Amino acid sequence: MIPWLSSDSPFPPLHTALIQPNGLLAAGGDLSPHRLIEAYGEGIFPWFNEGDPILWWSPDPRMVLFPDELKVSRSLQKSLRKGNYEIRVDRNFIQVMQACAAPRREGGGTWIQDEMIFAYTALHEMGFAHSVETWMDGELAGGLYGVALGRVFFGESMFSRISDASKIAFVHLVRQLERWGFEMIDCQMKTAHLASLGAREIPRKEFSQKLKELVNYAERGEKWCFDHEQVE
Repeated sequence: MIPWLSSDSPFPPLHTALIQPNGLLAAGGDLSPHRLIEAYGEGIFPWFNEGDPILWWSPDPRMVLFPDELKVSRSLQKSLRKGNYEIRVDRNFIQVMQACAAPRREGGGTWIQDEMIFAYTALHEMGFAHSVETWMDGELAGGLYGVALGRVFFGESMFSRISDASKIAFVHLVRQLERWGFEMIDCQMKTAHLASLGAREIPRKEFSQKLKELVNYAERGEKWCFDHEQVE
């Protein structure tokens, strides 16, 4: 059994999360900015399907990318060098979330519902949630969004309408975060896609320790603007 959160309930200790399904910690609560910022600061994120209660997760191990461990394949390097794209940041946040919410296969559902879009848009307006967008021929071709606290970026979702479009946005994001002094990107759960870019799993205990060192935040964040230096 997992605890049910009321609006003012604190999160339970991370070590109480279930082993199966991996990392399920609690249910209930809300998606207010205060609750979301508290969750990310503790290494917890919401993930639930439409019609389900809000579910909170902290998996063990945790998939992360350290910026200096980014891997760029030869084919991706070729896509980056083409220069047939424009990177925009925090320009079309809702559009990025909606694109990430689109079913990935026929008949598939999505966990990014209107409730989630509303909640993260509020964080975006406060300067904590950000979108990185790849535009080609005047159209949104791919991108990603996530939450930034202190020197940690918590990636949430990515999408591509054209091959490598989301990866192009991701590489620009990682390079910029490295220039800004960010030390860790949270990728949540292991996927082959993220592993191909250099992400790896670390124990939850190690992840939590790093968060304590790296996470700090003011009452409000700020909109982002990238340097747009050449990505090698």
